[in-house]
Amino acid sequence: MKYAGLLVMPAGFFLSVAAILLFPDPAPRAAFVLCGLAVEGMGLAVAVRGHMSPARGTERQPLVAGVGGERRP
Repeated sequence: MKYAGLLVMPAGFFLSVAAILLFPDPAPRAAFVLCGLAVEGMGLAVAVRGHMSPARGTERQPLVAGVGGERRP
């Protein structure tokens, strides 16, 4: 996921640059620039979440229990 976030951030940047270059009217330009900034923010959030270490105590437990529900070591 961290690589996906790092790829989404430039997409938002290029969306903002394209909006500035292509739209002469300020209203649609501002809307597309805000959308581009939102895409960049989402990419940054995904990249940060991908680089965070897992919280302590959240190790995965085996889904299969022993016969009668007892746990295997």
